[in-house]
Amino acid sequence: MTRPVFRFGPAVLFCPADRPDRYAKALDRADAVILDLEDAVGVDRKQDARHALATTPLDPERVIVRLNPASGPEFEADLAALARTGYRTVMLAKCEGTEDLVGLEEFEVIPLCETARGVLAAEALAALPNVSALMWGAEDLMASTGGTSSRRPDGGYREIARYARSRVLLAAAAHGAAAIDAVHLDLADTAGLREEAEDAAAVGFAATACVHPDQVAVVRAAYRPSPERVEWAQAVLDAADGEAGVFAFRGGMVDGPVLRQAEAVVRLARALDSR
Repeated sequence: MTRPVFRFGPAVLFCPADRPDRYAKALDRADAVILDLEDAVGVDRKQDARHALATTPLDPERVIVRLNPASGPEFEADLAALARTGYRTVMLAKCEGTEDLVGLEEFEVIPLCETARGVLAAEALAALPNVSALMWGAEDLMASTGGTSSRRPDGGYREIARYARSRVLLAAAAHGAAAIDAVHLDLADTAGLREEAEDAAAVGFAATACVHPDQVAVVRAAYRPSPERVEWAQAVLDAADGEAGVFAFRGGMVDGPVLRQAEAVVRLARALDSR
């Protein structure tokens, strides 16, 4: 199987699957919507969520369905509901190893590495041919380690969360998959969200997950390269035409890695302009 190309981003928005009244609004605001059958839905509302998923259709090219963990009691019912839809991209909550993806071969899968076992399994998960992206999560990670907070008092991530974030990104990149950055739960902290999304874009994340529609514009703006950066990148690529090897450009040296960075800037700018 050829690895599916991750086509979402940069702002993917979670929507509780038991709130079909929000489906279209969420999709209208974001680049893609994650219809959530897991944490956003109480146990007593799971069946309502599955019914809504199956009876409130959206464009499947812009929808990801978050399934409950493969080892849990809700998973088989989730799959049965999914079979009644046209959705073929799923996010697997609390994924902890390749065995969790058995039976999902026909789907494009985004494993959510949000436990200690999941983070350590990121490399093996990213190597599977139907995995288009990995996502990491901080709060369930802390729960799995016995911790109490993923963030320091100043709002920044603690080292273990930063390690998990980096490991998931590197695992995805090593296997040609995309990576999705974790949600920012402090809705009032727009500056913190912007800073984290800017960092995510700079280091190679393809998208940042959002939990509120107001976060979408912040994330999109953070991922968009500045006009100056786009101009520089295009100029570098133009100057490289006909050049062999390393060459000087505007007082600096340009080599293969710099050219690939310039290509990424131009590609991202064009993708955002097309949305």
